[in-house]
Amino acid sequence: MSVLDNWEQWKDFLGDRLQQAESEGMNDGVISDVAYQVGEYLAKQVEPQNEQERILADLWKVANEEEQHAIANMMVKLVRSDYR
Repeated sequence: MSVLDNWEQWKDFLGDRLQQAESEGMNDGVISDVAYQVGEYLAKQVEPQNEQERILADLWKVANEEEQHAIANMMVKLVRSDYR
């Protein structure tokens, strides 16, 4: 079973990676850039596995680059809120 199969598992996975990045001293700018790159990769290479991922994929497709950065930043905020 992939972490992409379940929304909560996906958020937990992202949260673990975020905590690891922060503990290694990555600043918010780097984390934001990585989140955007992950979003780009997923949009181009990975078929959404659940409703939430489908919504994010659809939003990503219609967004311009600035809006895509905003989506990536909101995902970081969402994951952070679950761990604080």
